[in-house]
Amino acid sequence: MSSSIPSLDAQLLLAQIRALGEIGSDAPGEGRTRIALTDADRAGRDLLVRWMRELELDVRIDRIGNIFGILRAATTEGDARPLMIGSHIDTVRNAGALDGCYGVLSGLAVARAWRAAGVAPPRAIVVAAFTNEEGVRFQPDMMGSLVHAGGLALREALDAVGTDGTRLGDELARIGYAGELEPGAIRPHEYLELHIEQGPILEAEGQSIGVVENLQGISWQKLTVHGTANHAGTTPMRLRHDAGYAAAAVVAFLREQVAACSGGTTLATVGSLRLEPDVVNVIARKAIFTVDLRDPDEPRLQAAERRLAEFLVELARREGVEIQAERLARFEPVVFDAGLAAEIESSARHLGLTSRRMTSGAGHDAQMIARIAPAAMIFVPSRSGISHNPREHTDDAQLVQGARVLLEVVLRRLQQTHKESQ
Repeated sequence: MSSSIPSLDAQLLLAQIRALGEIGSDAPGEGRTRIALTDADRAGRDLLVRWMRELELDVRIDRIGNIFGILRAATTEGDARPLMIGSHIDTVRNAGALDGCYGVLSGLAVARAWRAAGVAPPRAIVVAAFTNEEGVRFQPDMMGSLVHAGGLALREALDAVGTDGTRLGDELARIGYAGELEPGAIRPHEYLELHIEQGPILEAEGQSIGVVENLQGISWQKLTVHGTANHAGTTPMRLRHDAGYAAAAVVAFLREQVAACSGGTTLATVGSLRLEPDVVNVIARKAIFTVDLRDPDEPRLQAAERRLAEFLVELARREGVEIQAERLARFEPVVFDAGLAAEIESSARHLGLTSRRMTSGAGHDAQMIARIAPAAMIFVPSRSGISHNPREHTDDAQLVQGARVLLEVVLRRLQQTHKESQ
């Protein structure tokens, strides 16, 4: 290796975060909406690919639309098992500018640091942007990384039908990102993901860096309650088969029972709820809603699912309604690579930054790639723990600190590769 040491161009990283954040911009103060495989997502992808090509990275796109920018190694052998840095650039509705994008663009900043130093790394560096991490339009979430890791068949993913009735494969082709590379063809030696915390812990404790040791398991279901529509003014309460009441009873049960029985580790959320016929003076004949259950412990997550299933049976019997449950996504908790976590902690300390070990409450592409390679995540603080919201914010200095830790970890891992090859 050359004696030139790659260093971060912090200002360009921040400028690119701002530029990508303008794509899909909503009304002033309402953030941006760049949902997977929409025209706004295509515009974001086009910008990212342009930046990759400006760095003379080898840009490859696979059949599920994952984008890979490859900084080739000094030797052919070094290209075989690259160090991958990744995340996503799709968003939820009215999102902040950092979720996912920060990780992808920080990976690009690492590749830029090597280019600026004028040296080729001993192991290839791949910057990955995975398709449909958020799962807003197509389920399951983290789809691109899941297909890449072999956890979901490509055909099943391409045939997924979105909330707007579109087929994922058709939309992928429409926006021009149905690539030819087979998913999983680029198999990483190690994987790193830098992300905002999306929670309040680092800020509350005054810590600079989160060393993510594990991620919670996730269970998503769609529940449909079939009741009987009737007049709101003439139907006695005892004779109702009210789908709206049944949905509300599930919401209350989740808050009062599921979380309480787990000792507070299980999180339960009803994030989407629709009633039919949705009229003020008609008892609802149908309720369609989602349930999101999470826990870092698989047996506790299974217990929460079991308690909910038992409650649904009893509720249906008591209220004279029919309840159907459809699984949308199910991922077990993930424990990240201990060696990479230790490297992150050591790198933060070397840079004079405080850090703490922690669990991620949100799902990330890293949990899918952890199925096929050692993986770890780095967190930086989120102001007030807010994310999936236009008010999502991390100070520029904190963003730069996180990117510098990422670069330091990459330098250390690649230095180790260099020594092993001598």
